[in-house]
Amino acid sequence: MSSLEKILRETYLFRDLDDDLIKKIAGESKTVTLATKEFLFHEGSEASFFYVLLSGSVRVFKASPDGRETTIKIVQQGEMFGEAAIFENRVYPASAVAVNKSGVYALPVANFLRILDDRNVRNEFIASLMKKLRYLTQRLHEISTYDVEERFFRFLRDHFGERYSYDIDMSKKDLAAAIGTVPETLSRLILRLEKRGIITWGKRLEIQPRFWEKTPLD
Repeated sequence: MSSLEKILRETYLFRDLDDDLIKKIAGESKTVTLATKEFLFHEGSEASFFYVLLSGSVRVFKASPDGRETTIKIVQQGEMFGEAAIFENRVYPASAVAVNKSGVYALPVANFLRILDDRNVRNEFIASLMKKLRYLTQRLHEISTYDVEERFFRFLRDHFGERYSYDIDMSKKDLAAAIGTVPETLSRLILRLEKRGIITWGKRLEIQPRFWEKTPLD
């Protein structure tokens, strides 16, 4: 089994497929390497592929007419994205740009529609769309309910785990967008947290000992 087949097998949408179908999907697909800040697709462009992230991270966002960007999700390794476009007039409803050097596995939409005849694939695909809907509902709730400080720590926990030292491989602009704020607000937050002794941010982001034990977020 090739490395791409193994990655597909680990992706929940394809985990129940037989080996022959996995091999067919892998053979019809391609890998794409993205440089930092390189776009994978733009909002409104034709959706010929959807994707599984192999390495790095990708930011999915929507832009308003005045150019402001709202981050929908920072995609992590092994996650699937872009699949909603399959049934949405075949255009992408958002844009996707690499946060850092990233690799993606591009699956042709036309080929995928054929394998939807497989009951397992169809059921998993519907479950995937429902999971995305729940995620977006939760994100709207967080932005409207939690202040920027809590959103900052929730992002760290959800994307990197409850650690005390982080190597943040994304710009502060991207991090600000990911927590639903602007870079200036994030910079002010970092200064406040540093003055309170909660964090230090040089080459790495360091958090005071026992912070996670003392600060439950749920």
